[in-house]
Amino acid sequence: MTQPQWLSLATLGGMMALFLWGRFRYDVTAVIALLFAVAIGVVSPKQAFTGFSDDIVVIVGSALVLSAAVQRSGMIERALQSLAQRIRRPQGQMLALSAAVGLSSGFIKNVGALAMLMPGAVQMARRNKASPSLYLMPMAFASLLGGLTTLIGTSPNIIVSRVREEMTGEPFRMFDYLPTGLALLAMGLAFLSVGWRLLPTDRQAAQGMDEAINIGAYVIEATVTEGSPIAGLTVSEFVARHDDEIEVAGLLRGDMRGEVDPHTHIGEGDVLILSGEPNTLERVVGAERLALAGGHDQESGRQPDGIGVIEAVVHADSALIGRTAGRLQMRERLGLNLLAISREGETIANKPGNTVLQAGDVIVLQGPLQTMPARLAEMGALPLAERKIGLGSRRTRWLPLAILAAAMVAAGSGFMPAALAFFAAAGLTVITGALPADEAYKAIEWPILIMLAALIPVSESLQTTGASDVIAKLLADLAVQLPPWGAVALILIAAMAVTPFLNNAATVLVMAPIAGVFAEQLHYRPEAFLIATAVGAGCDFLTPIGHQCNTLVLGPGGYRFGDYARLGAPLSVLVVLVGTPLILWFWPL
Repeated sequence: MTQPQWLSLATLGGMMALFLWGRFRYDVTAVIALLFAVAIGVVSPKQAFTGFSDDIVVIVGSALVLSAAVQRSGMIERALQSLAQRIRRPQGQMLALSAAVGLSSGFIKNVGALAMLMPGAVQMARRNKASPSLYLMPMAFASLLGGLTTLIGTSPNIIVSRVREEMTGEPFRMFDYLPTGLALLAMGLAFLSVGWRLLPTDRQAAQGMDEAINIGAYVIEATVTEGSPIAGLTVSEFVARHDDEIEVAGLLRGDMRGEVDPHTHIGEGDVLILSGEPNTLERVVGAERLALAGGHDQESGRQPDGIGVIEAVVHADSALIGRTAGRLQMRERLGLNLLAISREGETIANKPGNTVLQAGDVIVLQGPLQTMPARLAEMGALPLAERKIGLGSRRTRWLPLAILAAAMVAAGSGFMPAALAFFAAAGLTVITGALPADEAYKAIEWPILIMLAALIPVSESLQTTGASDVIAKLLADLAVQLPPWGAVALILIAAMAVTPFLNNAATVLVMAPIAGVFAEQLHYRPEAFLIATAVGAGCDFLTPIGHQCNTLVLGPGGYRFGDYARLGAPLSVLVVLVGTPLILWFWPL
């Protein structure tokens, strides 16, 4: 081997050691590896930043934006409520979600299927007071296995089909992968149903402001609009519809006041005083088509850029004490909308705008973010934080799902490249108002994108220095001495070992020609070896960097680099042990 080849392998080995050590955050480790590779000449300065334009970076960033838009719509969460009601145990919910992702990944881009169900999984975890890490890694692994079932499930399948066409004149068809892939998916789900116990129980995503500031139930005022699904329901039916997570503290209809009767029927035009957690209230307002009092642009549901929500606590010497927002003409004079109030140890049964404020009240205000701090100082209110609460605007219900579905169809059908399809979809969610621009930027996990962009040129150094060719020749010489089943297993293992360092498409480009050479030297048909290459390239369960699905759950799941091997190593062994005879059964030599 030449010196550049040794240096390339040494760089990758050192990088993996830093990842496993965990001393530096994953994006910092990737930057260290890139700088070292440039310093020793393995990566040229001209190629150092090519990773920032790579399709994987675009796909992951766009998927995060789309995931945030879908979460904001509340549609997936509402659809999963029935599942949560039927399956109460977190382990059962994890298995059901993993199965849904796996089956969907055969027909749509696996990263898109995962992005679509991630918000619902996180909400389920919060509701069950469990860590999202219980759900997200199994879902990511199921999405990888599901991608093995069809031609369009994952890019390695398409590349392998092309190699077969070059060798035999006949490509793999749409469902040629289904027998092997579906059996592996079923095996993987069976393993995850018991293997989830290998996941660490103390992993949590980086704590957001929602969790850092634990504030009690808020009270909001919402009007039942025409066509609302709750019109005609009783108060008790409405509360039960949302798993008793909200309370109707007041119902105002004309001159009707007083305590709320659980048997009172809700009508269009009624004003409800609702109490509950911010996320629950946001979901209820969006799902039941309620008009939140004081919200900006109620007709279109769009929240202009620069308009945000801030929580503040009323000071002991605040000018707000003893007054109401209505008397202060807060909206007319200051341009601020009082959306909600939280008062320790008390459930408020009055409209927020008509509630006499007290010292210590936590209020939710909506208005221009640039001027809000100054306005709060004038009123004697201390801002707590700008938090991700969407109470100030209606959520666009079906639009984010329609945009995401269109992107997956466009990418899966080959109408446009996946990166362009997902980027266009992310842009449309902002242009149409399905997700405000400010929230779109906040949804992107920038450390993950930096890690990917830095690692891509480092990984490509294997090919540019020729180190991958040297390794391929050694494997080919070894495989000639093995029995047929051993050669198939070796190809499968080699592809699984290489794909964490190269993306799965590059792995197939390197390994598929080797598979063809194996078949020729052993005088067998190439299909079994090509399928083994596709399976191995699509099954990176050991690292968060080999496939964008694994990368996508790294931050939200709070995982560490070594966590993937805890669940992924035994699953990888099962894929080899079960996959090898499956491949030979369905694709005899």
